[in-house]
Amino acid sequence: MKQRRRAKSIGVAALAIALAVITGLYCAQKPATTVFGSGAEKVYVAPGTYDEFYAFMSGGFSGQVGVYGLPSGRLLKVIPVFSQNPENAYGYSEETKGMLMTSHGFIPWDDAHHPKISQTNGVADGRWLFINGNNTPRIARLDLSTFEADEIIEIPNAGGNHASPFITMNTEYAVSSTRFSVPIPQADVAIEDYAQKFKGTISFVKVASDGKMSIAFQILVPGYNYDLAHAGKGPSHGWAFFTTYNSEQANTLLEVNASKNDKDFIAAVNWKKAEEYVAQGKAKEWPTKVFHNYMDHATQTAKSEIISSVKVLDPADCPGMIYYLPTPKSPHGVDIDPSGEYIVAGGKLAAVIPVHSFSKLAKAIEDKAFEGESNGIPVLKYDAIVAGEVQNPGLGPLHTEFDGNGYAYTSAFISSEIVKWKIGTWEVVDRIPVYYSIGHLMIPGGDTMKPWGKYVIALNKVTKDRYLPTGPELTQSAQLIDITGNKMEMWLDFPTIGEPHYAQAIPADIVMKNSQKFFELSANQHPYAVKSEAETGVDRKGNDVHVKMSTIRTHFAPDNIEGVKVGDTVYFHITNLEQDWDVPHGFAVLGAQNSELLVMPGQTRTIVWKPTSEGVFPFYCTDFCSALHQEMSGYVRVSGKGSNVQLSYNSKR
Repeated sequence: MKQRRRAKSIGVAALAIALAVITGLYCAQKPATTVFGSGAEKVYVAPGTYDEFYAFMSGGFSGQVGVYGLPSGRLLKVIPVFSQNPENAYGYSEETKGMLMTSHGFIPWDDAHHPKISQTNGVADGRWLFINGNNTPRIARLDLSTFEADEIIEIPNAGGNHASPFITMNTEYAVSSTRFSVPIPQADVAIEDYAQKFKGTISFVKVASDGKMSIAFQILVPGYNYDLAHAGKGPSHGWAFFTTYNSEQANTLLEVNASKNDKDFIAAVNWKKAEEYVAQGKAKEWPTKVFHNYMDHATQTAKSEIISSVKVLDPADCPGMIYYLPTPKSPHGVDIDPSGEYIVAGGKLAAVIPVHSFSKLAKAIEDKAFEGESNGIPVLKYDAIVAGEVQNPGLGPLHTEFDGNGYAYTSAFISSEIVKWKIGTWEVVDRIPVYYSIGHLMIPGGDTMKPWGKYVIALNKVTKDRYLPTGPELTQSAQLIDITGNKMEMWLDFPTIGEPHYAQAIPADIVMKNSQKFFELSANQHPYAVKSEAETGVDRKGNDVHVKMSTIRTHFAPDNIEGVKVGDTVYFHITNLEQDWDVPHGFAVLGAQNSELLVMPGQTRTIVWKPTSEGVFPFYCTDFCSALHQEMSGYVRVSGKGSNVQLSYNSKR
């Protein structure tokens, strides 16, 4: 194996007290020298054996996805999605640059928050992983046979793509909504006119049977902050639920001005009803310009399409499509239990966890049990829809997942704990401290109709005293907790890349059986691919020099090139002729201003090099491939402008 792939309402005083208590914990807690009890033995995965689960964790501000094994907590891979990655030239190579094109230009970074695994009949199926780009509103789809980004679609009429990309139970849609409401369409508007002129959107992105995404429709909604989402399942299939905060529609000092109302809302969207309205022609066609990027598998190259219009539904024209569920207070998570009946809200400033009932919601709609409306959207009566409230759920409840055995687990940010409670009785039955300031949590399959349970993973924001110090910035933290007994038991701390917001896990054997081992060389239709060393060569087109190069253990062909001149643009098109699993080759050349290449077996990748001075410049393989890896190198001779040195090369035949 290669080393490079080793991822409710509380007052201000109460909040201050809680924070002080936690700060004291920071100071009092001693660095852990080992996991307690027999946790180390229980998470140990012996050499030659596999982890039970894949865990996919968002990389947050890294823009990537980290892949970890559970229970070991070992980082297996970093998948580049929204950010350039010099390890494998994603976003640097000519074939992958197009994945990062947007209406704002080439954007080689984003803030990735919420991975979601595709589902069939409400069960994670391991085909694809979706994840949102929060800063530049985008949704990416990763192919879990290759663990590579396969498609990225930009979301129009949005700012802050946070409640995304939560999927429906048969992966009909990935949903998206705007955290930061904006003028729609965008315009030069005074920010103080926020309440009058800013709007939000809820988007439904259609996922075809082959995974390809398209924007089916958007719903224009009031200018609140739309935070998280989950789609219904079972009896609630056909609905999707989105938390909102800032129902005050404040635009400054939100920590005060957006925390005044005792209740904000969950937006309940009947997307099947929305589909009917689209079919009836109720949607207006709005012009837009956003990018849809996808990998052409035949040519192994990203292609970009421009989406020039989008269908927009106005709730005023579409009765019965959307309702607001009053929910205390500033809710963050909205989570649907495996039965599809209960809608759990995580009010981060609430002193209870409110649990709404879908059947009561349907009855309230039938009975028109409305307490009013908000911007034309009916607001249901709280007492008509609530099934119960979990008392004493910890301070700052955020997010809930389920073990499939009748219990729910909620993260409490301020009191830094996970709280276990029983569905139906709403009683807290257990709690465990985590370190520190937990955001999301994750149970394998815990957001589906079939949780695999077994573990809950705490995704924590602060790691004071958990790991060796590394300057002002400390690593992010995840903690693995066993939930198979009556009492939760912590087994493992492990560090993570970026800031892990949310995660998904799935039994490894579901994904492993579909893992691709190489790209079929015979199916490679890249225009500069070679199928053998005999097809290699160098060609000049004006000041552009195209090098069709092959690589195989343990040489390049050609490995000596002359006649390149200062001012030329050199395209190194490298084809890896190997057809053996886990034998990539690297390519780097002195003076490259972008990155190296990492080329998988049967793949072609291109890097651009612009020599700025005369000389002889070595290139070499960067990925250890054999006993003669060090010998896998060559030279490019660069002559001055106007030089008479003819373009030539040698090639092993």
